[in-house]
Amino acid sequence: MIVMRWAGWTVAAPVLAVLALVMTWGRGLSAVVVALVGVLLAAAVLAAVHHAEVVAHRVGEPFGSLVLAVAVTVIEVALIISLMVSGGKGSATLARDTVFAAVMITCNGIVGLSLLVATAKRHIAVFNAEGSGAALATLATLATLSLVLPRFTTTTPGPDFSTAQLTFAAVSSLALYGLLVLTQTVRHRDYFLPIAPDGGTLEEEDMHSAKPSSKATLISLGLLLIALIAVVGLAKVESPVIEKSIVSAGLPYAAVGVVIALLVLLPETLAAVRAAQRHRMQTSLNLALGSAMASIGLTIPAIAVASIWLSGPLNLGLNNTHLVLLALTVAVSTLTIVPGRATLLQSGVHLAIFGAFITLAVSP
Repeated sequence: MIVMRWAGWTVAAPVLAVLALVMTWGRGLSAVVVALVGVLLAAAVLAAVHHAEVVAHRVGEPFGSLVLAVAVTVIEVALIISLMVSGGKGSATLARDTVFAAVMITCNGIVGLSLLVATAKRHIAVFNAEGSGAALATLATLATLSLVLPRFTTTTPGPDFSTAQLTFAAVSSLALYGLLVLTQTVRHRDYFLPIAPDGGTLEEEDMHSAKPSSKATLISLGLLLIALIAVVGLAKVESPVIEKSIVSAGLPYAAVGVVIALLVLLPETLAAVRAAQRHRMQTSLNLALGSAMASIGLTIPAIAVASIWLSGPLNLGLNNTHLVLLALTVAVSTLTIVPGRATLLQSGVHLAIFGAFITLAVSP
């Protein structure tokens, strides 16, 4: 039974993490403080997963997955905009690098790890091909319109959109994401419910644990948002140390964005893996694909609005290496999802692509 522990670590961790964020924001940190921030960051991630599960248990799938994906993405988008406004090295490609890293981490890292956990004992992971296929088609369209087309347009030089093209990409991204949410939560909600071993769908009513009260759910929702703010904020606090370490090691600057994205997506990763352990692979896919779609569907409109007062170029087009990885990811994900069943082999393929992404980010 999911129970709110009013005096437990799941309440204390988000609060302490936010206090640490307030005390360390914009300041130079010693090695001891950096280590302490890292511990609080990890605690905030675990607390976020706990509170997300409380909310998900109350509202049911796929609403629970949607709450976590949208909440962390909104906060992440706010962080991206703030960094772009402040300028600095890499600000022109920050949105592109962050969104692409999110797509690769979710579609290959999270999906591959979830499949690995799901197939370790049962050998076959089952999910709803109709819902996952619709989500993948939407994601592929969003990624192509926002990250691929800028490489091939000719109105403006470089991998940039003109104002009219950026406006279209923003409107279409928001519209497609909104349409997917409508399909997922209203029109065809059953397409996104976990599959039972007998082939039926697992409704929340089938679970043997009692639902949390409305009060406990609202408190968990508030603590979830606090924990996510702490996760994203502390990741930003740690970023100068990460950046310094990466530069000192002679690694490319783009690797900084990958590390930050990995930290920010930790709550979704843990939540997806825990769902896979309970043989709810559809929930894992909802989290992974939903996070990737939210990253594009909310980031592109946000930077389109922010571009009104942002100065300097806004590079959205992917480079050749990233284009190859994106095409491979879409092709492999299609072959994984269409059958509605996956094995350990599919897990290995996705994790291999994720490994290639990390390797090429470190050694392009």
